[in-house]
Amino acid sequence: MVRGSDTLVNLSAAWAEAFMEANPGVQVSVSGGGSSTGFAGLIEGSVDLATASREVNDFERQALIDRGRPPVEYVVAVDAVTMIVHPSNPVRELTMSQLADILTGQVTNWADVGGPDLAITIYSRETSSGTYAFVRERVMGNKDYAASARLLPSTYAIIEAVAQDRAGIGYVGMGYVTDAVVALKVAADEASEPVEATVENVTSGAYPLARNLYIYSAGEPGPLAKAFIEFCTSETGRAITEEIGFVPPAGGR
Repeated sequence: MVRGSDTLVNLSAAWAEAFMEANPGVQVSVSGGGSSTGFAGLIEGSVDLATASREVNDFERQALIDRGRPPVEYVVAVDAVTMIVHPSNPVRELTMSQLADILTGQVTNWADVGGPDLAITIYSRETSSGTYAFVRERVMGNKDYAASARLLPSTYAIIEAVAQDRAGIGYVGMGYVTDAVVALKVAADEASEPVEATVENVTSGAYPLARNLYIYSAGEPGPLAKAFIEFCTSETGRAITEEIGFVPPAGGR
């Protein structure tokens, strides 16, 4: 049983399908729900592996240690958190500080960042999401999201909402961006060039919202779980990672 990150659910399902094809008779179940859900499953002992778009936090780590099964971390892919807007919105780039001001509610109208005179609608993942936590930390300096932010249960829900709202802004993993929305370029600061979320820019480190994606086990994984993790970063697994729209890791565990 593999559970956790919504960002990783499509990639994990593709890995699982290929792994089962290569190992007849083996069953691998994959589900999402957010990184926190995966860690909760590890702590409860209800899952074999947790997928996560953030590192294990101190509470989760200690809970696993207390059960005699300290977390073991594997980097399985690299992602770029991509800010998206409606195609009719002329804004095509923002700085990190502008994003922070929008997401914390300091800037509430697109006209203040070069867009139309429209009140900004923020679409965010729920608090169980690793992406929610990543954006709060990396973009917002651990400040709270605006009270008006609409918390949605999945990446697909954010894409659908932004695609239908010309005042909307949201964020998704780079492998989920579709033609229904526009991905913004992001500048690290006012003096930096805006950078597009591409494989090349993630690999080079130029894109400021790149992050590792993880699989965790509670203690050393069993033989089957270990074989699955190794498959994810094998030549075949790395090809699947690229096909789904993410970046293979520079190294594994």
